[in-house]
Amino acid sequence: MRRDPTFIGTVQDVYGATVTVELSNETITGLSFVHGEGYRIGQVGSFVRIPLGFVDLYGVVSQVGAGAAPEREQEQKTYGNRWLKVQIVGEGQRGGHFQRGVSQHPTIDDRVYIVTEADLIAIYGAGDPQDFVSVGHLASAESIPALVNINKLVTRHSAVVGTTGAGKSTTVAGLLNALSAPDYPSARIIVLDIHGEYATALSDRASVFRVDAESRKYQKSLYLPFWALSFEELTRLAFGNLNDQQTAAVADIIVQLKKESVSQQPRDGVEASRITVDTPVPFCLHKLWFELHQREHKTVMANPGGSQEELEPAYVFDENKQPLLGDAMSVTPPTYKTVKTSGSAAERINWSQSPSPLGLRQQLAGLASKLRDPRMAFLFYPGDWLPNIDGQTKQDLDTLLEDWIGGDQPISILDLSGIPSSVLNDLIGALLRILYDAIFWARNLPEGGRLRPLLMVLEEAHVYLAKGNSDSAAAAVRRIAKEGRKYGVGMMIVSQRPSEIDPTILSQCGTIFAMRLANDTDRGHVTGATSDNLKGLFEMLPILRTGEAIIVGEAVSLPVRTLITPPPSGRRPDSYDPNVVVRKNEEGYGDAGAWNLPRDPKDYSAMIRQWRKQSPHYQHDKTVQKENTENFTDEPGEKNEHEYD
Repeated sequence: MRRDPTFIGTVQDVYGATVTVELSNETITGLSFVHGEGYRIGQVGSFVRIPLGFVDLYGVVSQVGAGAAPEREQEQKTYGNRWLKVQIVGEGQRGGHFQRGVSQHPTIDDRVYIVTEADLIAIYGAGDPQDFVSVGHLASAESIPALVNINKLVTRHSAVVGTTGAGKSTTVAGLLNALSAPDYPSARIIVLDIHGEYATALSDRASVFRVDAESRKYQKSLYLPFWALSFEELTRLAFGNLNDQQTAAVADIIVQLKKESVSQQPRDGVEASRITVDTPVPFCLHKLWFELHQREHKTVMANPGGSQEELEPAYVFDENKQPLLGDAMSVTPPTYKTVKTSGSAAERINWSQSPSPLGLRQQLAGLASKLRDPRMAFLFYPGDWLPNIDGQTKQDLDTLLEDWIGGDQPISILDLSGIPSSVLNDLIGALLRILYDAIFWARNLPEGGRLRPLLMVLEEAHVYLAKGNSDSAAAAVRRIAKEGRKYGVGMMIVSQRPSEIDPTILSQCGTIFAMRLANDTDRGHVTGATSDNLKGLFEMLPILRTGEAIIVGEAVSLPVRTLITPPPSGRRPDSYDPNVVVRKNEEGYGDAGAWNLPRDPKDYSAMIRQWRKQSPHYQHDKTVQKENTENFTDEPGEKNEHEYD
């Protein structure tokens, strides 16, 4: 009888989902050819098939050699190296649909076969083709695309983890290119880009928002209206720490200002009697600051027989004998005469302090400083969403959300690289909370999450999702991780240190793209977060190639080692490694500052200029631009001779 070339051995031990296979004496490990195709036998990460009647069980090889042998066999055979340890991951009907999990287990002496290309095509080609998107190809078979289920990838959350230099950003760009392909014209993806890496990579299919967008014609200004924040978010950003009395007083004034705003400019769905401190209704923060400043600093004429509140404030007058009343919108405080605390009794009764101060002088000084800080203009001076003194705005939140998640492009990149690091975590939390609340309450509308899901990509997630972190960013992500699936909000966490991410958040990621990870602690967290028992497979993480990932979880039929398809060379993220040494025949080497090239004297004034501008985008002066207009462009994706991206 002719031997089946795909047969490799028999089952000898079954323990839960772990199966130990003894290789046949005729099986040759290494490279074997079946029907003209080469297959690796005895490779960690390769697939095997165990037929059980009309059902085929599929597993992944996690360990090879003597260590994979049962203890009793190790005692009998000094060189017991003809063993495989296999993790069963799913089953499929003959010629039918593959599914995760198993309905039955193998038994002793059941035959085991390698999985051929035809088997892999049957597994990965199962189901409706529209449900799957190709993100690359199998590392063991270049002809077989690596398909992920787009429904489960988006709504069941995912994580892309890998050490720096492993190709993480390029992988994310490749995934987003696949998810926003023309086959998905209504895709809706928002990227929180902390370092400004993705604008170039996705410029042909993304709208880019940044705080200094005026220097880039194809980018839009990023605004986050302060009045869209919750009361807790706003007070933390504007005032810092407040005690209970101060919190209650500030909340009362904000509610009153919001009611006054609605009376001047009615908002659909808002009733004045139902307004709370968290209702997203415009109000004038400058007016709030001004009223609190008056309450803390105002002095009045002493009048023992009357009420101080009824008296005129004791202003200081200028040289034209005009009182220094101050101005709320320009953050100019009024100037009052100083209360005397020394001298004769007659002198001390001239002026007295305004009643009921809250002890907010320090917090108000900090708020005034933030209102004057141009770095905070995106929050406190949000363009058409800036309320006037009466709380009226030119635009409402519907236009803001339409810009972010309802524009013509499937991807929106919120470039947060220009935001001060001291407030970055709080602002990320506010952004996520605003988007989630809008999707949550509109979940049954055409633009809600259930009918048009939203994918949030969180770059450098370890910065604000650390273990034990209780700030607004971590709270918002935990909420999305636990509840987002039901309302059509998915997230993709991107991090180089998975061990620093809250395990509660990482464990909610149904699909993990694990790239090269050298740190044992990081690998342990990734292994613990996956639903499959694939510790042996994850031991391969330190030796993965750049751009290679092990994909496990709900979005893939089988755990698979994949080479992710990168975007074209001109569409890569701005995170590549600089060249320390370049070859002299390399195109463009004359403009490089490599160590092995002659160095011309350089003008470091341009460096200081960009530092002061807080922008990496450099342009020559207008004279140079005018002389070289034929080479100058400001369109996305086109390289500008006089501009460094």
